[in-house]
Amino acid sequence: MPIVRDEMDRWRFLLSLLHENDRYHSESWFRDLMDSKLANTFERPSVWPEREPIVSILAFTLMPNHFHLLLKEIKKDGISLFMEKMGKTMTHHSNRKYKEKGSIFQGPFHSRTIDSDTYLRYVSAYIMVKNVFELYPKGGLALSGKDFDAAWEWGITYPYSSLMDYAGKRTSPIINKELLGEIFEKPVQLKSFAHDFILGRASDTVLIKASTLE
Repeated sequence: MPIVRDEMDRWRFLLSLLHENDRYHSESWFRDLMDSKLANTFERPSVWPEREPIVSILAFTLMPNHFHLLLKEIKKDGISLFMEKMGKTMTHHSNRKYKEKGSIFQGPFHSRTIDSDTYLRYVSAYIMVKNVFELYPKGGLALSGKDFDAAWEWGITYPYSSLMDYAGKRTSPIINKELLGEIFEKPVQLKSFAHDFILGRASDTVLIKASTLE
């Protein structure tokens, strides 16, 4: 079942990534944005205290019925708290908007610990490239390898992924490039790695390990 159904739901997901990643929490945070005429921006209402993130969001991609996040914990239990807040706000919004009941998620979130730079590279490509290419309208992931350049140009315009940011097409306050920005200093480096990843030149062991993230 879809967890987002229209462009407003997808935009609200981006706002959730930003505003729920904060020690401060307002139960009516979207209404606060509406009242401040900030719902179409990434700006923060002046009545809120200074933002204090609980995780660093290194990468993300929103899919129709799930999403992927690459997170670094910066506050104790920050990842669990952030995921709880995301699940609650998305479910509450969906139920209110579509007059439904119950969680929109099948169960608890699944996580893996990144234990090496190599694994970090592959997971970042898995999240931002593999998943975005699955949405490629001219054949999805299966044909993206045959027409990689066209798929890449389409993928870096998909606004609901941090691929846009690492490709130099956007600077979003949602993500922190502290780690991946050192690995992929220039967009061309990410594109080259993504090309090899999509064409299957990556290590089979790492690919199998990354595939368990879904």
